[in-house]
Amino acid sequence: MADPKGFLTTTREEPKRRPVDLRLMDWREVYEDFATTKLQKQAGRCMDCGIPFCHQGCPLGNLIPEWNTLTWREDWQQAIERLHATNNFPEFTGTLCPAPCETACVLGINDDPVTIKRVEISIIDRAFDEGWVTPQLPVAKTGKKVAVVGSGPSGLAAAQQLTRAGHSVVVLERADKIGGLLRYGIPEFKMEKSRLDRRLDQMRAEGTEFRTSVNVGVDVSAAELTSSYDAVVLAGGATDWRDLPIPGRELDGIHQAMEFLPPANRVASGELDVSPFDAKGLDVVVIGGGDTGADCVGTSHRQGARSVTQLEIMPKPPEARSDAHPWPTYPMIYRVSSAHEEGGERLYAVNTQEFLGDDDGRVRALKLVEVRNEGGKFVPVEGTERELPAQLVLLAMGFLGPQKQGLLEDLGVELDARGNVARDKAFKTSLDNVFVAGDMGRGQSLIVWAIAEGRSAAAGVDAYLTGRDVLPRPIAPTDRPIA
Repeated sequence: MADPKGFLTTTREEPKRRPVDLRLMDWREVYEDFATTKLQKQAGRCMDCGIPFCHQGCPLGNLIPEWNTLTWREDWQQAIERLHATNNFPEFTGTLCPAPCETACVLGINDDPVTIKRVEISIIDRAFDEGWVTPQLPVAKTGKKVAVVGSGPSGLAAAQQLTRAGHSVVVLERADKIGGLLRYGIPEFKMEKSRLDRRLDQMRAEGTEFRTSVNVGVDVSAAELTSSYDAVVLAGGATDWRDLPIPGRELDGIHQAMEFLPPANRVASGELDVSPFDAKGLDVVVIGGGDTGADCVGTSHRQGARSVTQLEIMPKPPEARSDAHPWPTYPMIYRVSSAHEEGGERLYAVNTQEFLGDDDGRVRALKLVEVRNEGGKFVPVEGTERELPAQLVLLAMGFLGPQKQGLLEDLGVELDARGNVARDKAFKTSLDNVFVAGDMGRGQSLIVWAIAEGRSAAAGVDAYLTGRDVLPRPIAPTDRPIA
């Protein structure tokens, strides 16, 4: 174990967030620096319990007690070795993952859990600063060619694993820069893109090839794809967003979250001067209470919105675990993200009945009603109808699965009952040399699951191409979060 007194003498502490009035002036990450001495004490709270349930919470199987102990001992190089042993991109999970490992921490039964996520990001940041993150070149080349379609976390994880296994890997991305949602979906204040760029530099040095502005299914046909490569990994994500087909949906000023966030990210990176969907001076309403909705809230604040309101049809979650979500499951509790801390209002148990427009055909307000859950259906509460001013409405209600038109239809791969790409235990689709990883196969999920899927699919591809079984398989296609 690390500190033998651990949590008995040290309480949980996390870095402070920068003052709201300062961080709204830029797009930088919101957390202040955390002293190394404090971090070591936090790592020392991990007591290397007999059955570390943090492993159960993490689909990557991260060796959490090991690198906590190494951090407490100041053995940083060994710490990053143990962290990289299971996770290609701890800088992504350390900033973006909701940390199901922490909610599964044994200490969390009767105390505050270990700050696992903070230790993780500190280890990888230290490793990059010290120059310990270097290219891992393959021992020998196999002569096999693999195409990875999509450059989000699952695609990048699969590509890095397969490159290191000796295959010639090409990542095809339809956007003009690599990264998928990491690049244009996640706001800079949640993860600065320098973290992504430095990892891509490592992958290029290892031999992974990246091709941007390639819309597979349009620029490259399905037949060309499958005939030109020995294996293909589909990692295009779940991009078929959920819409809200109610009266007034055709009005100007109503946009999907993933129409709103990418240009805002381009402004933050200097690629655009002004976003075409700018919230400055407007009353903004975000429909959807999840992380994507919170990203819209924080982005709207930085653009100078007059007001921001986030709507959720579900009732407000409890402040602490309920009996419905016992330890070590991931609990549905009330959480305040950095974006919510910056202002605005959150409304629960409400439903949008209609979008109301002005004489110019632009949205001016929403017609809302409070709802209650009766037998699994949301029933309007009589007498609670009201209007909510809005000149910009952002739909952040999740995704229905992968885009079917184009590549998937042309390939003719089978879909499962949920509309995702079906796969076998090796992550292979109904086509012999085509595999699938990430949200395209499992549906909308967390970044940690995407990386685990990418690593597991890479193992399936490598076994298919070489007949060997050497790459790690953190999960099976049927695995689901503990709930």
